[in-house]
Amino acid sequence: MKIALVHEFFNQFGGGERVFLALKEVFPSADLFAILLNPARLPEEIQDLKIQTTFLQRWPVWLRRRHRLLLPLYPLAVEQLDLSSYDLVIVDSSSFGKGILTRPDAALVCYCHTPTAFLWHYTHQYLEEQGLSNISKTFVKKILDHLRIWDYQAAQRVDFFVANSKNVQQRIKKYYRRDSEVIYPPLFFHAQDNKEVAQQKGFRSYFLVVSRLSRYKKIDLVISAFRKRPNDQLQIIGQGPDYERLKKMAGPNVEFVGFVSDEMLKKYYQNCRALIFPGEEDFGLVPIEAMAFGKPVIAYQKGGLLESVIENKNGIFFSKTTVSDLLDALERFEKLESQFNPEAIKESIRQFSKEVFQRQIRQFIQRVTQKKI
Repeated sequence: MKIALVHEFFNQFGGGERVFLALKEVFPSADLFAILLNPARLPEEIQDLKIQTTFLQRWPVWLRRRHRLLLPLYPLAVEQLDLSSYDLVIVDSSSFGKGILTRPDAALVCYCHTPTAFLWHYTHQYLEEQGLSNISKTFVKKILDHLRIWDYQAAQRVDFFVANSKNVQQRIKKYYRRDSEVIYPPLFFHAQDNKEVAQQKGFRSYFLVVSRLSRYKKIDLVISAFRKRPNDQLQIIGQGPDYERLKKMAGPNVEFVGFVSDEMLKKYYQNCRALIFPGEEDFGLVPIEAMAFGKPVIAYQKGGLLESVIENKNGIFFSKTTVSDLLDALERFEKLESQFNPEAIKESIRQFSKEVFQRQIRQFIQRVTQKKI
């Protein structure tokens, strides 16, 4: 059986890219495809892969980086990928990849991180964040309306949907009117890793944020809260377009670490008091990573984290994205901090291992294709 693996955009290295690597381990002989990739922003393990791209990859770099300008062209680019020789196409998708054209007798499986956010549940926030004039906003709305129709039609091409959480499963049903099976994404920091990371001298007691620095991640909420807690230290790991704004907001007790290697990230997890996760996520791998090191999570009580965070066992929730609600959660955490059991926290997320993910994916593909993988 000839297999293709598709991942839409390789322009950063995050949870979606890790899922793609886990899928590649299950299907090592698969050919690899993407709409666009930026090798400079990827680790060597992806740079060394042979990944076939669309015609957009041949365009000038300055244009490829302006994703908003290319939005109307992504459906065309996806549909021009010729996958007609493949018996099984697996798309690791959060946007346009599910629109791949396949043979009538080929199986198209979509591992869906979310229905295209800016076309459905996040449309209005997306438009506000772009800082557009009224005229430009009207024009972009028309483009999004057209893309939304295409996105729904593209979802009907998929033979089998796999959702990365019950949260996303509900969205797939609501927006695409399609059924799906839930297979949680894999945790890449295994249990043995926390034994390899010794307590580091020179790391002060701190709270931790690990996130892309974008407005919708709500990192500004955490920074505002820590302005009212000047004796607490906050470390922020990640990069993104909202860095300059966030930096101006931050007090002296907030440090922006930027990008770090996986090995350094483990040290930050190992030595923090707790991870703070202020945004709504489709599933949320970062909290799982922190819990793999026995660290509790202070999280917004919405979205995919409802499937991993258990109140007072491996974390604490706050129900409103307000500074006062987060401050209240931090106070409750301090009262309970000594009661959190690191071993119980680690045990609570064993179902999210890479081995479980790969076994479930293999079994699912074998079941729907009736072929042994």
